[in-house]
Amino acid sequence: MKSDTVAVHGGYETEPTTRAVAVPIYQTVAYEFDSADHSAALFNLEAEGHRYSRISNPTTTVLERRVAALEGGLEALCVSSGQAALNYAVLNLAGMGNNIVSVPQLYGTTHTLFAHILPSQGVTVRFAESDRSDAIERLIDEDTRAIFCESIGNPAGNICDIEALAAVAARREIPLIVDNTVATPILLRPIDYGADIVVHSLTKFMGGHGTTLGGAIVDSGHFPWKSHPRRYPMFNEPDASYHGLIYSERFGAAAYIARCRSVYQRTTGAVLAPISAFLLLQGIETVALRIERHVENARRVAEFLRADRRVEWVNYAGFADNPYHGLARKYFAGRACSLLTFGIGGGLEAAKKFYDALKLVKRLVNMGDAKSLACHPASTTHRQMSWQEQEQAGVRPEMIRLSVGIEHIDDILADLDQALAAPHARCAAPLIAAE
Repeated sequence: MKSDTVAVHGGYETEPTTRAVAVPIYQTVAYEFDSADHSAALFNLEAEGHRYSRISNPTTTVLERRVAALEGGLEALCVSSGQAALNYAVLNLAGMGNNIVSVPQLYGTTHTLFAHILPSQGVTVRFAESDRSDAIERLIDEDTRAIFCESIGNPAGNICDIEALAAVAARREIPLIVDNTVATPILLRPIDYGADIVVHSLTKFMGGHGTTLGGAIVDSGHFPWKSHPRRYPMFNEPDASYHGLIYSERFGAAAYIARCRSVYQRTTGAVLAPISAFLLLQGIETVALRIERHVENARRVAEFLRADRRVEWVNYAGFADNPYHGLARKYFAGRACSLLTFGIGGGLEAAKKFYDALKLVKRLVNMGDAKSLACHPASTTHRQMSWQEQEQAGVRPEMIRLSVGIEHIDDILADLDQALAAPHARCAAPLIAAE
């Protein structure tokens, strides 16, 4: 099936008891066992089935299958947020004394996780000087366990050359992890270009309505964990925390997600609620249609901003002179995503006045909503970073990030136009009452 169809039907067959067409919400904590032997088989991971909703839930299972199918992966695990997904994805591979190598253009909270939280747990993150594959490869050593990138940087708007990074990963025999939140599998499937693991904040474009937190980890099933017993012992040696289970022997190509579920979700509990899984499934049903409208509206907005003298610069990969335009043509068939940034003449103060004057466009830090959203990264998502770190991540003081929604384009442009007038508006002279 094509992606548009998978988004509506993937992962679900009509529920046999009630014949419900919509995915039921299984609002239950636990599941009854047939017998002691049946429960033992489930806990030994020898039989398929559900035990406890901290580990798996039928509603969430449908979501996992649908996201995996959309990304062209083997298995998926859905958790409570995108950040939980990213944390689990890395910790499932790297331990004390190991490192991962990352591109520098990152979402602010991802940078915090990589620069501060993981190092406190003994996992070092090495930030390359750029997103080029040669810059990444220079930082890899025998203790490196993964390469990480965002397919489209948030908010930098850079596009990573997935194929080139995958070639480096394959040559150095480590997996490539790609955060595909901004692109979504509608614009790009990183696994098709050699990525091994894909993560998502389902909160954003996939859910699409700004109502529900959620994250996903998708495994391609391609990385040969069994071929690297010394580098990845967690898949090839008995797990003392799980009665000596060896994941690569029991699960084969699906070992990565099986361990992520059994070790991290089961014991640390970043669980996606069944109602959240249901709401995310509702959003995913229309993701292909929404992305089409998002992309077209963003093109019109970018052209409007570029033609306006009040705007100093626009970072939009759809323009032929953008440094990432070639990669947009390669990976997105010439389309650019609906996340774009621009700078207003007058610097930081002008940007703040523009931001404060928005009416239709909502001021917040989410993206990928059906509504148009604006963010000032320097004072919000990247506030905790130094000016130098912000610059390396592609954040400038005057930068406004727009997540262009699906409203009528005329209304979006009208709001941007009136807000652009705010930095240049003069205060009216005070009226003096006649004596």
